[in-house]
Amino acid sequence: MKKDVAEFVAKCLTCQQIKVEHQAPAGKLHPLSIPEWKWEKITMDFVIGLPRTFRKHDAVWVIVDRLTKSAHFLSIRQNDSLDKLAELYVSEIVRLHGIPTSIVSDRDPRFTSHFWGSLHRALGTKLHFSTAFHPQTDGQSERTIQTLEDMMRACVIEFKGNWDDNLPLMEFAYNNSFHSSIGMAPYEALYGRKC
Repeated sequence: MKKDVAEFVAKCLTCQQIKVEHQAPAGKLHPLSIPEWKWEKITMDFVIGLPRTFRKHDAVWVIVDRLTKSAHFLSIRQNDSLDKLAELYVSEIVRLHGIPTSIVSDRDPRFTSHFWGSLHRALGTKLHFSTAFHPQTDGQSERTIQTLEDMMRACVIEFKGNWDDNLPLMEFAYNNSFHSSIGMAPYEALYGRKC
């Protein structure tokens, strides 16, 4: 009977018209502008809760170029300090690609911290945060993470051992796989030739 009542209320036009909404309406989604140059605008997110490796890594920092879709997968410790993450960011991203003009990320406390904000103000990088309950704002990172997690599962099943041993090869495979959204592999979009 309870199921029948719920079904009736769900289909009843009058019930739907008088129903009071208890959640704030979701904001409109606005597409992000297309970057003009490679590694000018990036996205970043963390994959956490991974099995701890011999090197005590238990997370991956995923950083993706919004134009070429090329990505870096950086093995980290979930409790790494912001100083350590800043050093890693400079040595692995800024060193190779320069300083981006903007970064889109979720509202992870590391990204919303005063330290992280001050660092990027000094570098001239604008920080943009995805809207709560709209993970599609940073769909780029989310999709890349899904692919990475699939690759990690396959790698662990096939090769056993520590996932961080094979992370550079997973990054290589990801960057050399065809992406329908850009009509080529990220490596080709970044360097202008196939690997």
